[in-house]
Amino acid sequence: MLDVLGLEGAEELVYRRLVSTPSATPAEIAECAGFDMLDTERALASLESKGLVARASSDQDRYVASPPAVALGALLVQRQEELKRAQVEMAELAGLYRGAAARRGMADVVDVVHGTDAIAHRFAQLQHSARARVQSLSRADAAVVTREDNDEAERAAVARGVRYDVVLERSIFDQPGAYAAAEAALTMGTEIRVVPSVPLRMLVVDRELALIPLAPEAREPVRDALLVHPSGLLDALLAVFDFVWQSAPALVSSPDGLTETSPDRLDAVDTKVLSLLLAGLTDASIGAQLGLSLRTVQRRVRQMMDRARVDTRVQLGYEAGKRGWV
Repeated sequence: MLDVLGLEGAEELVYRRLVSTPSATPAEIAECAGFDMLDTERALASLESKGLVARASSDQDRYVASPPAVALGALLVQRQEELKRAQVEMAELAGLYRGAAARRGMADVVDVVHGTDAIAHRFAQLQHSARARVQSLSRADAAVVTREDNDEAERAAVARGVRYDVVLERSIFDQPGAYAAAEAALTMGTEIRVVPSVPLRMLVVDRELALIPLAPEAREPVRDALLVHPSGLLDALLAVFDFVWQSAPALVSSPDGLTETSPDRLDAVDTKVLSLLLAGLTDASIGAQLGLSLRTVQRRVRQMMDRARVDTRVQLGYEAGKRGWV
């Protein structure tokens, strides 16, 4: 746990032992921690240099732990300063990248990612970097990453407030565990739509980058992928996604299980959120009434506004009446 502050495993264990005792000798620590003396003394020397332990005033052969709030707090401040410097550097690099991207020729708008591991890494990297929205077209054949790895990345992104719009090929539900995974995704706030088939597999992040896995033949492993940068090609791919999305029935959870509905129909939770919103309740009150977090309520309202293609909540109320949402 403390490795994020620069402590190695042995150092953390030794420090924890000292925190829980008034003082101890290297031999006592080694016996308690199951280390040999050399590793224990090395860990103590490192901890002493970092200000996490000190020699006991009554016996220089005994060590005492420095107060965690002081010692670890100093390390935490140091790491925060390093992160701030990294953020500034990242912003500068991003500016340089945008300048270079603006000068890309047609041959430079597509990068080729080769190898299964490299594709899986880039797939996860894109989801972790998402700021606002992830959109995907998913087919039943040749997955890029395992469902478990994808679910983990999706949960982390949704927790940051990222919206997920997912179109699934209906044959995906022939795979074991697909229904349970879809129900879990819906519970997180992912919006899922289902079509008989999708034209291609694709992951789009913030409508700025698209990753397209390629396979020589259906059911064969994915060995190459295309990473498409902002360009006319990306615009065309976004148009394909929007066309498929708008014409696809939504997947919703009901007492009878998962069902497909009209693309313009709200699920049960969104209906309750919208009804309470139109009744004049605040987002915080709606969350308290429905057992939802404030962020979840705000995300759902934002998704409904996007679906209705409106910019204000007043307009959302008007569109909701026209569409029969309430």
